[in-house]
Amino acid sequence: MKRYFYLILLAFAGITTQSCKHRTDTPAVDLVKDSIFYYAKEDYLWNDAIPSYESFNPRQYSSTSDINSLQAEIDALSQLKINPATTKPYEYNTSYPGESKYSFIDQGQTGQTLLGNNTDFGFFPIYGPLNNTDLRIRYVNPGSPAAKAGLHRGDLITAITGVPSLDGSITTNITYINAALSAASITMSLKRPSGATYSVTLSAAAYTANPVMKDTIYNVGTSKKVGYLVLSTFTALSNAQSQLDAAFTYFISNNITDLIVDLRYNGGGYVETAEYLDNLIVPAAKSGTTMYTSYYNANLQADNYPLLGNIFAINKDDFSIPKNTINFSKKKTLSGINNLIFIVTGRTASASELTINNLIPHMNVKLVGTTSYGKPVGFFGIPVGGYTLYIAEFETKNAAAKGGYYAGMQPASADYPGYYSSDDVTHDFGDPTENLLARSLSYINVGTYSIPQQQVLSNSAGINMLSAEQQAKFNSKIKDNAFNGMIFDRNKFKLKRGHY
Repeated sequence: MKRYFYLILLAFAGITTQSCKHRTDTPAVDLVKDSIFYYAKEDYLWNDAIPSYESFNPRQYSSTSDINSLQAEIDALSQLKINPATTKPYEYNTSYPGESKYSFIDQGQTGQTLLGNNTDFGFFPIYGPLNNTDLRIRYVNPGSPAAKAGLHRGDLITAITGVPSLDGSITTNITYINAALSAASITMSLKRPSGATYSVTLSAAAYTANPVMKDTIYNVGTSKKVGYLVLSTFTALSNAQSQLDAAFTYFISNNITDLIVDLRYNGGGYVETAEYLDNLIVPAAKSGTTMYTSYYNANLQADNYPLLGNIFAINKDDFSIPKNTINFSKKKTLSGINNLIFIVTGRTASASELTINNLIPHMNVKLVGTTSYGKPVGFFGIPVGGYTLYIAEFETKNAAAKGGYYAGMQPASADYPGYYSSDDVTHDFGDPTENLLARSLSYINVGTYSIPQQQVLSNSAGINMLSAEQQAKFNSKIKDNAFNGMIFDRNKFKLKRGHY
């Protein structure tokens, strides 16, 4: 969950002078703990809740490894500021109370992910609602070993070598499943939705993923053409732009009238790519108007950042509201979109939510699915002693000054009109009978989200179905390379010489 693409790592010499005043003959990790505390005290969005060094005592936090000890300190810092709307911390993590929802530290181990560079099997499983053996393929990355072997979203996994039995305790099986996903190769038996069975052996390999997992067009009713785009993550614009351009050129050349953007598993990524997607979608008449504004803490807005200033070349007022108000700049010629529908789930996070929120004041936006993750904040990486620190540093609001969706965006609520319905992992992306896509197409066609009863999963046959809460709990523990975050990357802050 707490993974992030690293920007630049700092050599140990980069630990700040303020942290040096607490140096003793302690392990090097204690010096990093000191630096984390001082950076948070200066730069964390909710730094006003952080007490003195002596009261907090960052060196008290320890765990089974150095990086886990550092994360334990970050977790503690993240729970200090209480959201009055919920009476819980702003970074309250429903699945893991006491752990931070947003902030983390890493050593760059997932550093290539948001460049589209992966080394894995290229698929990730998910438990569906039907019963404790309903383990499905959640998605398949284009160009991956899994894609080349013909795996598809919705295929049922019936056996995995190394997993004694998929029938039984899900909690126990997840331990075996994660071990299998971490191996160099994996052998599985699967069943297609058609009933056909097959087996595969995959070897983990390097590949560059296309974040556009699917783009297609549906003819709906007598005159409507609906574009459908599945975006897996907001990779760096250098990776994503050509893929997005190709999809929207396709939509434009076919004169689509409505657009469905499927972000159900998109945990975010680069802000610059979210902005680019918004500029592809927004009407041309909105060019030059406000897209969104980022808000930093009082320290940064007042140009009071001696620690950041020690390592980054920052200009005066770089954290001010005027310099962090971004306007639309229309890309390509897509226009005349009557309905814009976003498909969302609890895995829709951060830059995905930013994309949606930016367009709400300007277009007819609807959400279909379940409540999104809830992350209206973002960060940039701070290099600290061989690690990179990501603490929530700014909050975003749209042109209507709306943000604050810490509890997520709930479809069919007053703020987010649309339809609340569960993810359908029994069908592939783009299948017009898949629950969330079918309901979206129905709304565009006839103005209601109804679909034929035979398409609705139910326990009318006595099936012991898993609840949405059970699915979320179990699936959050299955290993994947998912990233939840909103990464500032406009090359505003460059590391000073000596901090590479």
